[in-house]
Amino acid sequence: MTDLWVRQAISQLNADANRSADTHLLGFELPAHWGIELYLKDESVHPTGSLKHRLARSLLLYGLVNGRIKEGTTLVEASSGSTAVSEAYFSRMLGLEFIAVVTASTSTEKIKLIEFYGGRCHLVDGAGQLDVAARELAAQSGGYYLDQFTYAERATDWRGNNNIAESVYAQMSAEPHPIPSWIVVGAGTGGTSATFGRYARYKQHDTRICVADPEGSAFYEGWKTGNPDYVSGTGSRIEGIGRPTVEPSFMPGVIDHMMQVPDAASLAAMHLLRAKTRYFAGGSTGTNLYAAFKTISQMLKNGEQGSVVTLLCDSGERYTNTYYNQQWLDDQGLNLAPYTEAMEQFLATGTFEH
Repeated sequence: MTDLWVRQAISQLNADANRSADTHLLGFELPAHWGIELYLKDESVHPTGSLKHRLARSLLLYGLVNGRIKEGTTLVEASSGSTAVSEAYFSRMLGLEFIAVVTASTSTEKIKLIEFYGGRCHLVDGAGQLDVAARELAAQSGGYYLDQFTYAERATDWRGNNNIAESVYAQMSAEPHPIPSWIVVGAGTGGTSATFGRYARYKQHDTRICVADPEGSAFYEGWKTGNPDYVSGTGSRIEGIGRPTVEPSFMPGVIDHMMQVPDAASLAAMHLLRAKTRYFAGGSTGTNLYAAFKTISQMLKNGEQGSVVTLLCDSGERYTNTYYNQQWLDDQGLNLAPYTEAMEQFLATGTFEH
């Protein structure tokens, strides 16, 4: 029988879902004669400010219903930042201690948010050390390792239950092209692309899934070569997506296309989004948007019309000292201008020449 504390914890998480699970679907204006609409699902409006709010809630529910999280359990996560922010929020809600293992390069803004919600940060030098350190801390504390990179795809109910895919299709129902031709997402754990891909197939929708992968990530090469053990050795400078290894939650079989996006292109698209719409987003949103633009250019080339949906993953406020800081961009050797020019040309002509 489920004990009283676990029942109350599940009720609290479900109540949060009722309050905040649905988010806005925003339009990005394109030339009307193209016959193509572009939408951004704004996940930055969740209480913890990112797409990872959904994942964190699902991971805690998964631990609770499997009997791994109980009253007094210390929770541990390996994270690039945003997942840990959301998990810290839910851990505090349930009165549980939370330890986030993050890389030393994680933005100061994210570390402060983890600590704001009562979490404690354990810093490691590189992404390749996250998993080992998290497992060690969980063992030392007698706690539970939430392990987003393993459990993301199975913790989320892809059939429905107000997941992000169900929400998008419901919000699209009155649009000119209600069934998206393409859904474009990045991959951090692979859980989001797995959810969209499975849901589209389950509902028998003619929607294709494109995963946009930043440079340095292992996902693209692992998908292209069919090697689930591919290791890139570097990881990604775009926080929240890209990994040095192909993670267990990454489901290549539900993906129709992958696209590798240069870091400078991701950040140029992020800046262009703010200039064109005032939407203030982070680097992973830029990766998504750049890939969505290239997807639309190919649709135009093929004479196709329809709709494309991508994600606004988190707020740009978390990156004021990095992606929105010209000195940081210069120090990283990132020249955004060629990609900005290519996107401006695309928006004016429908062609992409970069």
